[in-house]
Amino acid sequence: MNLTLFDLDGTLIPQDSDHSFGEYMVKIGWADGAAWAERNDEFYAQYQRGELDVDAYIDFATSVWRSRPPAEAEATRARFMEEVMSPLMRDNARALVRQHQDAGDLVAIVTATNEFVTAPIAAAFGVEHLIAVKLQRDAAGRYTGQIDGVPSFQAGKISRVRDWLASEGRQWQDFERTTFYSDSVNDLPLLEQVSHAVATNPTPALADIAAKRGWTILKLFE
Repeated sequence: MNLTLFDLDGTLIPQDSDHSFGEYMVKIGWADGAAWAERNDEFYAQYQRGELDVDAYIDFATSVWRSRPPAEAEATRARFMEEVMSPLMRDNARALVRQHQDAGDLVAIVTATNEFVTAPIAAAFGVEHLIAVKLQRDAAGRYTGQIDGVPSFQAGKISRVRDWLASEGRQWQDFERTTFYSDSVNDLPLLEQVSHAVATNPTPALADIAAKRGWTILKLFE
């Protein structure tokens, strides 16, 4: 069996789902208009530079919806999926995922975006295994705005994948071929960990690294 891992934002979908969810919070009036949108953009710029304070971002990004009744937050997430995310899911990205599934690969999405936003997206791609930033909950089951465990961000993706494999009774060495598709230099640690790195819709910085190292470059989106 081979192991195939996909980043999500910018890789399987042409936008950042976390940033887009923040924009949606502004659109529906849950967030405080221009000021909140500006802060959201600042965090996104940090991410693109590889400088994101992931703990501060999770506290900020979840603050606008985590105090809402769970049913209300989940219904809003469903509308976000229908109105924003579903139109971004391209046939060629779906086909790429299915290609690996049909080949019998163990497939997972590994993303730095939180599990609340990404769970329905992974389900829409038909991917059973999602490794996302886990959100801490209190004794009553409410989200606290803190991260539960190691965030699946930068080098944290390696440890989260390792822990997931262990939960499946597997380890890296069990696979003849390991592949990771990603668009971002934030994912260099995991790209360097696998046997086959695929720079997918890469940023200029990642495209330059991929060219120098002889990695495959794949363009799913223009």
